[in-house]
Amino acid sequence: MTSLIEFLDRKPIEMNRRQLVKGLAAGYIVALGGCVQNQQLGRQQLLLVSEAQMTQLSASAWNQIRQQKKVSTNQTLSRRLNTVGPKLVQAAGLQNQPWEYTVFQGEEANAFVLPGGKVGFYEGIFKRMENDDQLATVLGHEIGHVAARHSAERYSQQVAAGVGMQAAQVALQSGDVSGAGQIAAILGAGVQFGILLPYSRTHELEADRLGIEYMHKSGFDPRQSLRFWQNMSAQRGNQAPPPEFMSTHPSDQTRIAALTQHLRQLGYQV
Repeated sequence: MTSLIEFLDRKPIEMNRRQLVKGLAAGYIVALGGCVQNQQLGRQQLLLVSEAQMTQLSASAWNQIRQQKKVSTNQTLSRRLNTVGPKLVQAAGLQNQPWEYTVFQGEEANAFVLPGGKVGFYEGIFKRMENDDQLATVLGHEIGHVAARHSAERYSQQVAAGVGMQAAQVALQSGDVSGAGQIAAILGAGVQFGILLPYSRTHELEADRLGIEYMHKSGFDPRQSLRFWQNMSAQRGNQAPPPEFMSTHPSDQTRIAALTQHLRQLGYQV
């Protein structure tokens, strides 16, 4: 699934880049936000933007999406989404923030979440679900992205990576290094494939793990997550995905293996 982090990636970074480059050189860029311990993930995150800032960005993005996409008139799908959602939100401990669940018209097998609890499902993904446990698989995953603050972390990573690239380019240019343009391009590829994309795959697997934990706590059958992803993999048919190292999402095999391991840790026989 997609968390629409890609949508937020298009937003301009409203900071003075020259000042940030100077800050990087001075060694205080991390101090802008610092590393924060996320209890749900059990690890630290680089967060250069606040939750309020991300919610503001999300509100703008959500309004734009609502203008561009048609809301589904299928009340059955909307009722299912709005029934399953609050149970998972309660399990995630996020019931104190407002949530909005919307079904959009379209055959895309896709769903997304924005910070602030804006959840969108396309009609097409319901056709890939056999029951509400599988709906909870996808929705729990999306709620996991919110709990893990993945959008803020990805945004922060891109800010830091962009500043680092600019600092490197300034250093190369000021030093009159031969082939500076080629070196900068190689650095850019290294940042993309070595940092940003792997973190995106990590985010997806973390959201999967959190999602099945929420399913477990709220009475849904987490084993249906395996069934859902096995079906999704089978329905892709001969459409070969890009190599995993070039993708923001883990391969189906990686995802299923990780889910299987965590289900066993929760005590399920799979």
